[in-house]
Amino acid sequence: MNEEMKQLLEKIRIARNNDLNAPRRIADRTRTVSLIKMTQVVLLPGYYHYNNLTAEAALEQLAEDMKSEMSAALCFSGKNMMLAEEMTREFLNRLPKIMRILNTDIQAIYEGDPAAKSMAEVILCYPGFYAISIYRIAHELYSIGVPYIPRIMTEYAHEKTGIDINPGATIGEYFCIDHGTGIVIGETATIGHHVKLYQGVTIGAKSFEKDENGNPVKGGKRHPDIGNHVVVYANATILGGNTVIGDHCTVGGNVWLLESLPPYSTIVHPVGEDQILTRPESE
Repeated sequence: MNEEMKQLLEKIRIARNNDLNAPRRIADRTRTVSLIKMTQVVLLPGYYHYNNLTAEAALEQLAEDMKSEMSAALCFSGKNMMLAEEMTREFLNRLPKIMRILNTDIQAIYEGDPAAKSMAEVILCYPGFYAISIYRIAHELYSIGVPYIPRIMTEYAHEKTGIDINPGATIGEYFCIDHGTGIVIGETATIGHHVKLYQGVTIGAKSFEKDENGNPVKGGKRHPDIGNHVVVYANATILGGNTVIGDHCTVGGNVWLLESLPPYSTIVHPVGEDQILTRPESE
């Protein structure tokens, strides 16, 4: 490298915020995406392919590469790198659980969309299932305390599908996303079993509490809880850590909801009228 290029790099280094200077090893996006692809081959061989790996070869490679990337992520976050081997073993032992839950998601999408001709079509063609499957992988990593990697995974799914599910969200079985584009599910959201979301739905947070310096306060319960057997139609927005949507509720399209709903409620927002809430007759 000539002197002019060296001087240019030095100017960039001086301009860079010191907090952004990375160590030699850092959780890497490209390598993390390869972890997703190898896990997909292990879980659903024949449907997913990566570097011509068999399921057996993919599992062996996944074990090795996952440990390496976990070590980097732990190092970068200031945690003990020696935890990587234990965490990798724990994640691999959770793969059967992930596959069992994915079976329920495939079934829910197949049964929830008349256009789906087979469960194979759901796996091969549906962006909702693609995003859910990556979320299921990332959530298990998040649950055992792996830094950075889970978020890289779900942001990759977000990039590919337009569906943004934070790996910290807790989502039950038989989860159906129909169409999917524009869906957002926040970190502290909980979603029950047999829930169906349409495109544009936001399960999000209200405006954030600020500290004495005017910065958003991190952590805390910020996102809603959605019960079992709930349907949320297109472009509905449900916000707030204290908002609870009861079992068997239906939330209509374009509804803006900041309050809880009791079980078996239906809420809609017709054009030109006030929001209408229908509650169970027993009330």
